[in-house]
Amino acid sequence: MTPEEILNQIAIEVNECNRCELHYSRKNGVAGEGPANAEIMFVGESPGFHENEQGRPFVGASGRYFDELLALSSLKRTAVFLGNVVKCRPPTNRDPQTEELAACNFFLDRQIQAIKPRVIVTLGRFSMAKYFPHAKISEIHGQPMRVRGSLIIPMYNPAAALHLPSLKSTLETDFAQLPELITAAADAPEYAVETPEEKEPPKQLSMF
Repeated sequence: MTPEEILNQIAIEVNECNRCELHYSRKNGVAGEGPANAEIMFVGESPGFHENEQGRPFVGASGRYFDELLALSSLKRTAVFLGNVVKCRPPTNRDPQTEELAACNFFLDRQIQAIKPRVIVTLGRFSMAKYFPHAKISEIHGQPMRVRGSLIIPMYNPAAALHLPSLKSTLETDFAQLPELITAAADAPEYAVETPEEKEPPKQLSMF
């Protein structure tokens, strides 16, 4: 299958998925969208109300703000791939639960393998935890690091900045520096990730 065909197949599977309890309240699964050859992939946390209604990632107020952030980094939505670590909306927009993250990781890993992005930008602490399971976002945001050969740049979630305006300047600065961070990717340090035997049980991470 071509990368495009793989992404289309994943989108079908997401809308038919019953791997966790989120499918009971799902109106539309939100597999993600963007070109199969995107060099940059943004991975958020989970769909919200508007995403569940439309079946598209990063829409509504947070989506409009995300588009403004993309403009700061001279990127267009049509040139990047947008996805989430959880593909269905958690009730009342609560935090994703461990079993939901585990169920959706099956889809996200296949998307990453199909797209093979040059850069993955994680948005928010749950997305960040896929690569930096014990880190604090306040300590590593905007710092590119390599994890198993992939360049990962952790950033705050745009939705969080709408609720906490104090985060806006930090997030906007990180996005404005994104082209420079990508250019300097060759010097990004390798982040040491524990082996499965060394990992502790998953913990709820603090936003700060």
